[in-house]
Amino acid sequence: MRYAVFALPLIALVALVAVFAFSMDRDASLVRSVLIDRPAPQFALAPVEGLGVPGFDTATLEGTPTLVNVFASWCIPCRDEHPLLESLKAETGIRMFGINHSDAPENARAFLDELGNPYDAVGADRDRRVSIDWGVYGVPETFLVNAAGVIVYKHVGPLSPEAIESELKPAISGLEG
Repeated sequence: MRYAVFALPLIALVALVAVFAFSMDRDASLVRSVLIDRPAPQFALAPVEGLGVPGFDTATLEGTPTLVNVFASWCIPCRDEHPLLESLKAETGIRMFGINHSDAPENARAFLDELGNPYDAVGADRDRRVSIDWGVYGVPETFLVNAAGVIVYKHVGPLSPEAIESELKPAISGLEG
């Protein structure tokens, strides 16, 4: 009986670790956004000071399919993802807008000066209000918006070559074709 008293907490701990391990194994990119198939939220973002590209707003998203990427200079996965965004822009020519999430303008400029700027527009979201409206809970996150201004795709976390080939490029082709 005494062994059972000592074993019970150990068994509970092992069960709890197993539950956490199982939940961590899930792919965060599969999170379904409530914004899919809905118009992009109403917003207006000023440009990042000194970057040389405009900010953007909801109306700017209409007329042409647009990839919207939420990034920050302090985000290590954003740095890892950035060369993939540059390649995607070069390959597809898709219009690409960036939401600079909770970042100082000088840091955003240094980030894009160092890694390249694939964005046609970059809006400064210093207070994270627009990111919250888009349903962003971490960076990076990437959205595909169709020509009608409707969000049709969302990827949570850094894009991978596999996700770009199997999900994003087909979604882009579906909008253009």
